[in-house]
Amino acid sequence: MTFYDDIYPFYPLQRTAFIISGRLLAIILVFLMLAVGLLLILPGIRGKTRVFWMLRIMISLFIGVVIVALNFTNSWAEARMTTNVTYKSFSNAVIQAEVGLHVGLYGINVTLRGNPIVQFNETINYNEMFSWHDIAEEEYEQALIKGLPNPILYIVEKFTLSSPCGMIFQYSYSGRFASATLWTAFCCWILSNILFFLPDIVYAGYMTMATAAFIFFSMASFSTIKNVPRCVFSIGEDSFVTEYSHSFWLALATGEHFLVDIPVTFTLQPEVTQFPFSLRFDSYEDEDEDKSCPEGYLNSVFLNGEMHLPLTPKVTPVS
Repeated sequence: MTFYDDIYPFYPLQRTAFIISGRLLAIILVFLMLAVGLLLILPGIRGKTRVFWMLRIMISLFIGVVIVALNFTNSWAEARMTTNVTYKSFSNAVIQAEVGLHVGLYGINVTLRGNPIVQFNETINYNEMFSWHDIAEEEYEQALIKGLPNPILYIVEKFTLSSPCGMIFQYSYSGRFASATLWTAFCCWILSNILFFLPDIVYAGYMTMATAAFIFFSMASFSTIKNVPRCVFSIGEDSFVTEYSHSFWLALATGEHFLVDIPVTFTLQPEVTQFPFSLRFDSYEDEDEDKSCPEGYLNSVFLNGEMHLPLTPKVTPVS
């Protein structure tokens, strides 16, 4: 052991691993503000319509925030394992840590968390993000200069242009097409909400089905990463491969939720769907007005313009 416990002092201090992505936090806050603003109008809605409005707003905003957030999550595919591995280059220090690879549509996150988290008088908790357009020989060299741990460098090297695995090409193209189809699904979601509030239920149903279709297209685009021969990540004495993760299954659940709209759109009883969308309350109010005024009397003389005012003689005052 050296004076620095076999960890050389010329490595820069590590950055604190982030807890949540800034983009995801901004997206959540924007949709929360929309939800609060729309819920403020609920006291002005009468009767049972208030409940249906609240359900429509909450479900619609939840689906919208999911579609947008899926573009920026890094959990479409994941792989992780706990192993004993060499910590850094030019060092014989071996640590026990959990190594993770998290694949998103715009890049990857590589995590390294010690078990225990403090080893060799150092906190081992790394979360490094690499975008597809940044993962090249220059970025890999910068990671080497920063002195990132060996497991992170090994995984990032697999996604460089010079890697024999060729993962960078398929992963980047799949992510870009999946992101493009998700943004198209978001546009369809906006149009469906506009049509629901007009209201035009049939065409709104068509747009919700188009939203579900584009969500499934994004999943199909991302699934093409399986066309690449699996590149095994061997770290220490263990190895792992990536599998579909939370964001992928959340996209599947969201798309299946939209498919419920098919029986709503093609229902044989349109009156069943009119009540939740407030399409019959105007007619009810008209009926109530008719009941409150069962009879009416018209002045035919006034309507025909035959009304004549009587002439009164002018009376002169008597002095």
